[in-house]
Amino acid sequence: MATTVELSIPNTSIISNTSKPYTAYNISLRLPLRSYTVQKRFSEFTTFHSTLTSQAGAQPPIPLPGKHWLSFSSSVSNPALTEERRAGLESYLQAILTANDDRWRATAVWKSFLNLPSNTTFRSATADGLHSTITGPGGARAGAITDPVVWLDTHRELKTQLHDARQALMRRDQATSAQIQHEQGAAAKKGIVRAGTLIAGLDQGLSRAGHDAWGSDKLSEREVQRRKDLVANARREKEGLENLLSAMVQKSKVDETVASAQEAKPELFSKAANGNYKKPQSGGRVLGKETARTKALDNQGVVQLQQQLMQEQDEDVMVLQQSVARQKQLAIEINAQLEEQKEMLEMLDEDVDRVQGKMDVAKKRIGQLS
Repeated sequence: MATTVELSIPNTSIISNTSKPYTAYNISLRLPLRSYTVQKRFSEFTTFHSTLTSQAGAQPPIPLPGKHWLSFSSSVSNPALTEERRAGLESYLQAILTANDDRWRATAVWKSFLNLPSNTTFRSATADGLHSTITGPGGARAGAITDPVVWLDTHRELKTQLHDARQALMRRDQATSAQIQHEQGAAAKKGIVRAGTLIAGLDQGLSRAGHDAWGSDKLSEREVQRRKDLVANARREKEGLENLLSAMVQKSKVDETVASAQEAKPELFSKAANGNYKKPQSGGRVLGKETARTKALDNQGVVQLQQQLMQEQDEDVMVLQQSVARQKQLAIEINAQLEEQKEMLEMLDEDVDRVQGKMDVAKKRIGQLS
């Protein structure tokens, strides 16, 4: 029996763990019993288009989006080009999906490109369904998510946002220039904010699990609790990333203050040696690269400010440590539960074997009686 599949390209990802970063287009597929995402880069779409045209014997309903007229323009550094190409590729796939002629959908390359089973038919509800649900503002921002499959899709997107935010924080920590630190910090902040929005939508959906909002797809109490645990874990991870970002920002401020003081020392010693040192005016000193927070402070005030910032940083690190400790404790509890479940399964297996043996004996006796 053929299954029904919905698809869209709701977002993209930057793959940077290679020698040359590239943009991956996330094709979201939704089947009745499961949903998953396939990542493809533009060059793979190009190869797919050529093979599809060869196997079907005709060009697809609409052409594949072409290369940008600026050959040196990269979608990695050009968000506008990325969005334009994403929309074009989604329209390209949707055109094949909705075509009356199924010659393209019947090819092997179409199903292998999307990792689909051979007995698959299609409908075109996803451009307005999955895309609007996973991405804002029509997704989690619009309120509770009460579709079981879309809920899982959104949770998968939430994990992606948290992973991207964590990677951005790692790149920020390893960056050597202030500009890269600022860019990666902004990217991490964006991912954390987006994750908070998705968590709110997932949580609101679960709060209505016992109402008619879920329609005929109501979840069992056990499944609701499992999903609540997933949301709680994601919320703790988000809070940990927020604390880590805050600690990094505070550390940068302290480093900037210390660097300003160190740069000011040679100038002070030089002026003192030449007898040209002048007492700062009451309006505030200007020693090296002053910040808005240190201009009105004397040396003792700068030291106190530095101590205050370091204390705040220590407090943020303590909060992060507590969050990591909670994650560790949760992992230990999960492991204990898994061990318990394993023992229960082994006991069940033994019971099944014992009952099977009794059934075999009973069958032999029945055979002897007959």
